[in-house]
Amino acid sequence: MTDARFMPCGPLRGELRPPADKSISHRAAILGAMATGRSQVRGYLDAADTRSTLAAARALGAEVSESAGEAGLDVEIVGAGLHGAADAVIDVGNAGTLLRILPGWLAGHPGGAWTLDGDESIGRRPVDRVAEPLRLMGAEVECAHGFLPPLRIRGAQLRAIDYELPVASAQVKSCLLLAGLLADGETVIAEPEPSRDHSERMLAAAGAPIELSERGIAIRATDRLEPLDHEIPGDFSSAAFALVAAALVPGSELVLRGVGVNPTRIGLIRVLERMGASIEPVAADEGAGEPVGDILVRHSSLTATEVVNTEVPSMIDELPLIGLAGAFAEGETLVSGAAELRHKESDRLAAVVDGLGGLGVEIEDHRDGFLVHGSGGLRGGWLDARGDHRLAMLGAVAGLASREGVTVHGIEAVAISYPAFEADLASVCG
Repeated sequence: MTDARFMPCGPLRGELRPPADKSISHRAAILGAMATGRSQVRGYLDAADTRSTLAAARALGAEVSESAGEAGLDVEIVGAGLHGAADAVIDVGNAGTLLRILPGWLAGHPGGAWTLDGDESIGRRPVDRVAEPLRLMGAEVECAHGFLPPLRIRGAQLRAIDYELPVASAQVKSCLLLAGLLADGETVIAEPEPSRDHSERMLAAAGAPIELSERGIAIRATDRLEPLDHEIPGDFSSAAFALVAAALVPGSELVLRGVGVNPTRIGLIRVLERMGASIEPVAADEGAGEPVGDILVRHSSLTATEVVNTEVPSMIDELPLIGLAGAFAEGETLVSGAAELRHKESDRLAAVVDGLGGLGVEIEDHRDGFLVHGSGGLRGGWLDARGDHRLAMLGAVAGLASREGVTVHGIEAVAISYPAFEADLASVCG
């Protein structure tokens, strides 16, 4: 693994465009493979996780071509059709989104057989919350030890269900919505709290019979999905690291361009504003069903806050940054209802507590979150990314705002979602 040192920097100034949205890129490739016809996806994220999804689309029978575009890859996908997935062994790499969403499409192909597996970290990521409702729909699904990959699927005729997610999860919800396209009757998915709605927006754009009902999100069977013509916005989860760096480093004034600002994704902004951060929208537009905007962030003093379970789904990937912001805030910052973080690329709750604690932050590990005792800053030191791209980026941002700098062990993990992360940070650091 590679070490990288991030030293305290002067004000972050200028403009930065984050890479294309990872969540939306995954979904665009999957729905393009399911569609009948030729889909055009511009600005597709060129990173390890999303390349795994393009490879999966090819393995399942879609024709995929790609070329360099202005804001990522320009991808053309000739779909296999909703009922046309070929039998395959799928290597999902490190892509948990692919692992959990794709089975919904495959499960509804009677007689087909697929195995999904990936790298070492994927082998530790539970899939029972996908497998169990698919079995209720009639799918034949097996996983190791009852809940871990590899995930083996044998297609069957599916039946519609009414299902309430025990934990809000956009990935599980998306999986079941895809299965509902191939099931007899109307499938209804209810959530305890709203999670990101990229799949619903994209399915509607592809002509799927999907709607909101009193019971939840309802979807019915169809014979085809229409091809997509989609431009991927900038990834808010990637932009969030530069956003928090600018909020923490004195004198900073940074504009983030072309960022996806879907309300189900920007819980971090709402929490940071509550803490006193200066964050302003510069411009906003609607592109291919997703709101896109520019964001201006300036350094400001922060006060502590509490993040509760109803807020977690809209900021699940950004919660580690609340731990960092809490270190600079006045008072105690508490995050609860975030047990889902124990099932990411690492046990992200434990990793955040250990990582920030090693940098001099007074932070406590709770069963479903953490408590940070703010001290106005942090010392610095050494942080192990544990193969987790979000932890690697957290350590880098901590270094920029620290007193002594931070060495990130395993910085190469950023390539999972943001290959140009180090160069982009350097371009705006004073």
